[in-house]
Amino acid sequence: MKNVSEVGHIFRWDLDKTYLATDFDTALDLLKTFRQTPDDKRNVPGSDALLRAVLVPQGNRVRHVTFISGSPQEMREVLTRKLQIDGIEPAHFVLKPNLQNLFKGRFRALRGQVGYKLHALMTLRNRGPIAPETLFGDDAEADAFIYSLYADIAAGRVGRELVKQVLAKARVYDDTASQILDMIRASEIQDTARRIFINLDRHTPTGNFRPYGGRLVPIHNYFQAAIVLYGDGVLDAADVLGIGISMNRSHQFTPAMLANSLQDLIRRRRLSPATAQRLAEDLPSVQVSDEVPRDMTPDAFVRELGQRLTAGQHAAVTLLGDTGVPDYLALVH
Repeated sequence: MKNVSEVGHIFRWDLDKTYLATDFDTALDLLKTFRQTPDDKRNVPGSDALLRAVLVPQGNRVRHVTFISGSPQEMREVLTRKLQIDGIEPAHFVLKPNLQNLFKGRFRALRGQVGYKLHALMTLRNRGPIAPETLFGDDAEADAFIYSLYADIAAGRVGRELVKQVLAKARVYDDTASQILDMIRASEIQDTARRIFINLDRHTPTGNFRPYGGRLVPIHNYFQAAIVLYGDGVLDAADVLGIGISMNRSHQFTPAMLANSLQDLIRRRRLSPATAQRLAEDLPSVQVSDEVPRDMTPDAFVRELGQRLTAGQHAAVTLLGDTGVPDYLALVH
């Protein structure tokens, strides 16, 4: 086991609709999902390439991934095998004890996410290393709310009394709420959450996430996440291009679509033109194999970016910043 001092970054991922393209809107969808084999599981475009890239060690410091999923524990074998196929080895993999909740008559816990995920996040934080964190979720449930609340708890910006009120309003069972509050008391206060990404599976308007500030970035695809992580210093230009090439090959994302994704981040004030320009300057030095499609070579892709950068530099861009602690009591529903 790695020494905890060697962990340089922790990536916390949801699974369904964040890493895996899963349908669970109807009972039939749930049944189909439960019966899928590992080979039947499909990734959200670019999620596997992005996760492999962020897990590459930096120097002597490793990077960890933890999954916290609302999928039932009975699917562990299938899901673990799917991650193995993708070349992903999580440090922790938490699945929801739905069968146990059902037998105990804890029916609110079957679909409730606030208590379950916040409990899991605090458990992993208290039992594992403290390191910078990047969190990935989606807009199908309450990931934006839960991740932001967790981040502000970790940083000491939200205290136990407010969390107690939030958990009560979210109808979290008393024993789970009590355990969460105990873990908050025992937790080390340190502002570790660097970035939160929300995959817009349900195409929620991006303006809905403005109360959470600039730390949270709604994304239409994982190429956008890769670009933001490049700006954060987590990925380099070769990683960004590699993820774009993977999405081009596996999911038919054209260079124009990828370049438009970059322009969209600038338009939404999630990326500065200066960072985009730096990416364009770094890309030509990236070495690629002869098998890379001609329109996805570094020089060809930079030409696609150039048109968007020229248009995007006409207006000054002030990035969305910290808007203060969100009103979690108002946002809990």
